Formats: sequence, structure tokens, C-alpha cells
Amino acid sequence: MVTSSQPVPPLGLTLSHLSHSYEMPSGARSVLDDVSLDVEPGEFIALIGPSGCGKSTLLRLVAGLETPDTGTLLADGASITGPDPSRIIMFQDPTLYPWRTVHSNISLGLDIRGEKNPEAVAAAIRLVGLEEFSRAWPHQLSGGMAQRVALARALINSPRMLLLDEPLGKLDSLTRLAMQTKLYRLWKSQGFTALMVTHDVEEALLLASRVIVFSPRPARILADIHVDWPEPRHREDPRLQSLRAHILEQLETGISPLATA
Repeated sequence: MVTSSQPVPPLGLTLSHLSHSYEMPSGARSVLDDVSLDVEPGEFIALIGPSGCGKSTLLRLVAGLETPDTGTLLADGASITGPDPSRIIMFQDPTLYPWRTVHSNISLGLDIRGEKNPEAVAAAIRLVGLEEFSRAWPHQLSGGMAQRVALARALINSPRMLLLDEPLGKLDSLTRLAMQTKLYRLWKSQGFTALMVTHDVEEALLLASRVIVFSPRPARILADIHVDWPEPRHREDPRLQSLRAHILEQLETGISPLATA
């Protein structure tokens, strides 16, 4: 179970020549085209690309919720054939159960498995700073607090990889900034591997150790950018602003390769 002092062993990931499509009334629609990517254990990878290009589909494949048409997915060398508690996905909508308190929403995974571990629930609540709201109901929470509950619900399963599908996308700007800091600190302290879909280029450069830039659908990798600047990073850093401009240009054109930062 998750604790503030016992990091999990992070998960490595290998994607080889992934392609995927969906059947539509007009025929098959390709969303991923020959995507290959290696993720080292403990990395924070941001996935950037045009809306609808296939980023969220890639997360679903890694989560084991769908199977690719072609290609292989390996987690620590083992084939991904379905969902697993080591790989937890967190969506933009926190999807809290309105009839369960903060405490019981966070303990949901444990309850389903028939496990009782109040210490683990309390530790998860402390990690996201909601000690005073453990008995609150979802309708009493702000958007940022609800997302922190969803984050704690994911972390209580001690995931080795956290898959984040625009988890901060619906938050107001101030809450989003605070949640970026919270997410970054949890990644550093808990040690999991992170893959995050975001449309915010600045957010990607502030949080991630690598930024993967995708083409329009069907998604191909246009650039793999290593962000190895010293911490803490600052929005005013000229390097960040310059690279942000390059990525935005890349997203606009969808053709010119980017140099590694």
C-alpha cells in the first residue's frame, strides 16, 4: 500500500510498432500509426499532440483496456494483455461516487478486493493534503479537491505506473498550478513511472523528463524531447519559452523534426 516513505518500484515500458484503428460507419479510422517508444522506470513522460490524434487511445492500450491492431506492448518485459493494478489510469473527470465520502471513495479499490487497511487510506489522504475533508461528500469539494481524491484513490493501489489522461484539464488556472506542484512532488516521492496526456505545452515542460510530440491522426511520433534542466523549473526560464515556441510550431506544421533539448 502507498505510504509517504515507501516508494514503489517503477515500471518500465516498451511500445513497438503500435498501430490501432476504430470501426466507424464509414469504415476503419486509424488513430495510431507505427508508434514505438521506450520508457525507463521512473520517467515522467508527457504526451502532446492535436486533439483527437490518438494520445488517449495510447493510454488505454498501455492500461490494458484495449488491444492494439498490430505491435507489442511490454511492461518490464512482460506482454500487456489486460488491466493490472500496477498500471492505473486517471481520467480528466474524477468520477467520484456521490454516496461515498472522501475516505470511502479513496478506499474503493481496497473494498472491492475485500481488504481493510485504514492506515493506507489515511496515508493516501495525507499525501494529497485532505486530512480535514476525509468525511466530506463529493458535492462539498472543489474541482481541485475532487481531483486530489481521484489521485489518492489511484495511489492507494501503489501503482508502478500512473497513466494520466488530462487530469488537470478542467481545473481553473490557480488550482491547476497548485495541482501541478502536488503531482510533481508525489511523482518524486512515490517513485512511480508517469505517462500524462496534456494539451498544455508549458505544463509538459514543467513536469516531464521527456515530452513526446505527436502528429495529427493517425498519431506518429514527431519528436522525443529530453528535458534535463535542473530543478526547480520556472515558467520564466528562456529555455522553456524557446522550446515551448518550437513545440507549438511543430504542432502547427506537423512535419518539421525537432532537435532534442
